[in-house]
Amino acid sequence: IQTTEVKEQKKSYIHQERSFVSAEVGSSVTLQCSYGTEAARYYWYKQSLGQKLQIISISYKFAESGTFHDEFKDNPRFTVENIDGKSQLSISDLKPSDTGTYFCASGISFVFEFGEGATVSVKNPVLENTAWVRQSESGAVQTGSSVTLNCTVQTGSCGGEHSVYWFRHSGESHPGLIYTHRGNNNECEKSQNTQTHTCMYDLPIKNLSKSHAGTYYCAVASCGQVLFGNGTKLDLESEAVSLSLVYFLSAALIFTVILSVLLAFTLHKMHKRNCCQTSEKLIPGVFCYQVHQDAGDLHYAAVNANQLSRSRRHRKSSECVYSAMTQ
Repeated sequence: IQTTEVKEQKKSYIHQERSFVSAEVGSSVTLQCSYGTEAARYYWYKQSLGQKLQIISISYKFAESGTFHDEFKDNPRFTVENIDGKSQLSISDLKPSDTGTYFCASGISFVFEFGEGATVSVKNPVLENTAWVRQSESGAVQTGSSVTLNCTVQTGSCGGEHSVYWFRHSGESHPGLIYTHRGNNNECEKSQNTQTHTCMYDLPIKNLSKSHAGTYYCAVASCGQVLFGNGTKLDLESEAVSLSLVYFLSAALIFTVILSVLLAFTLHKMHKRNCCQTSEKLIPGVFCYQVHQDAGDLHYAAVNANQLSRSRRHRKSSECVYSAMTQ
């Protein structure tokens, strides 16, 4: 009796595009998510920076809306609409506390699957007057080299207590937390007139590879708010590709030089042959010859001689001399 194991390929019951949304206070955002036909329940979650997941709502497959939980319950700013296997989470009148990553999820039997997540950053104009984040410029770096990303932050006027986070966003993964700095007085300078602190943080990355490519965001959590920088994009250039291009261009240059030499030699040889075919087309002052390796080793030579003559009609004359050598 032979038994055959068939491994079913894992099916995805949910699709949520990776995204990073920057919005102003008081504006609105709508987050999209689509579900497979097998999904029985739809979920929305929120994860604030450095916090655990919070459930927002639960919807059943054929329900047009959802049931909200905890702090989102009876909050008119949050609405969920389900249509034809798609779910939309809308947040109106945005507040700085709405900053975070929002995940949609699906449930079927004992299988629970999350989407990629959408990060929403709400800019607070009040906080931006006292707090800001500046990052190093984007640029291209070589594979295998090292780079240090810089982040300069100014905290809000709330005693200088803050935390700094580094995120990376690439086309292959959603924005993810990669490193956390805790406030350190050794890295900060306090302003004399205000309670704000200016701090500098570095993120060293060694032995760069393709997996390091992406946009790195520095964020500061201060005074109960989160402020993101504009991001530093790292483009990885492969050294092997550059060397291959150099080799290819060098080979093309060498080939061009050799081809030019061969063409020049061929043209010169053709000119000598044509020189001896007729004595009427000889160039004055040029001695040309042609050798044919026949059975009798017959040699042809044409000599162009300029002769002075008193008559204007015969200023120049040419003679073609033929000689044969026998063994």
